[in-house]
Amino acid sequence: MTGSTFGRCFSITTWGESHGKAVGVIVDGVPSGIMLDDLDVQKMLDRRRPGTSRFSTARQESDTVSILSGVFEGRTTGTPISLMVNNSDHRSADYSAIKDIFRPGHADYTYLAKYGIRDYRGGGRSSGRETIGRVAAGAIASKLLEQLGISICAYTRSIGNITVSDVDFDEISKNPLYMPDEKAAREAAEYIDSVMKEGDSVGGVVECVVNNLPAGLGDPVFSRLDANLAAAMLSIGASKGFEIGDGFAAASLKGSEDNDEFSGNGGTVKKLSNHSGGVLGGISDGSDLVFRVAFKPTPSISREQNTVSTSGEDRRISIKGRHDPVIVPRAVVVVEAMAAIVICDALLSNVTSRMEYIRQIYER
Repeated sequence: MTGSTFGRCFSITTWGESHGKAVGVIVDGVPSGIMLDDLDVQKMLDRRRPGTSRFSTARQESDTVSILSGVFEGRTTGTPISLMVNNSDHRSADYSAIKDIFRPGHADYTYLAKYGIRDYRGGGRSSGRETIGRVAAGAIASKLLEQLGISICAYTRSIGNITVSDVDFDEISKNPLYMPDEKAAREAAEYIDSVMKEGDSVGGVVECVVNNLPAGLGDPVFSRLDANLAAAMLSIGASKGFEIGDGFAAASLKGSEDNDEFSGNGGTVKKLSNHSGGVLGGISDGSDLVFRVAFKPTPSISREQNTVSTSGEDRRISIKGRHDPVIVPRAVVVVEAMAAIVICDALLSNVTSRMEYIRQIYER
């Protein structure tokens, strides 16, 4: 299957299916000398693990990661890093009733149209379980960024029509929805509970902030930093929209309102606002990188819906099994991981953008 690799200098290739023996990722382009062990990756994987709250699927997986290559004596070797997580609690029989029926909102029909083969066991490659490889790779990227003082923080900005008012970063890890607003988290939890009783699901928005990013990352045309971020975020299953800075709101502003004015701060260029979200002309401008990703409601719901069989006969379907009533909280760490991968790729690509950078490495 093509399309399973992302990135140029820092690249990832995810593999595996939801109900196969295992899932994993191969990460290439990682510089040697980074301290790395299983625990570094496990801490990030635990944040997307199922069965951790009433708002996630009841599927019980430890998601224990194994580093198979590319690390020696606790340090990266500069060669491809392969990571694997075994699947242990897959119940393929849960899907036997729908093997000849297309689930509304899922990729069942489009996968069959493309490949002529349908893996009905949890969606195969289209399952959210594929994101394990992304998160594992993101953990490695985050280790690289830590050494450069670059930090990434994603959180749930909204669930349904409930949006955070005040952002308290200390609050994010204190509630299962990863919302930085205790009041909004409480209201969102009540809303999700009411929707679950109706056999339905909800969507929401994840916001991500990258601090201490240097100016000059990204290219001005096809490999723009914001374009690569958009490609990364929209490659996440169930994502339906991406915006950076003011995003779509900028369309209703005047130039005098949307422009970020500059100020000389002791000889350092500084922006007086950040409507751009940290990117100008596809290149980072040195201010905080701020973007948002919209996720649709979980398509697997127990309410009856109209559909058709693989032979085109009209049917009614009520989806059984173990599914997240809301995808957003578990998507937070996936957004962080993909952001880390994009930024690492931009950093490594930027090394060849100036002759002076190359001289610093090779000149004697």
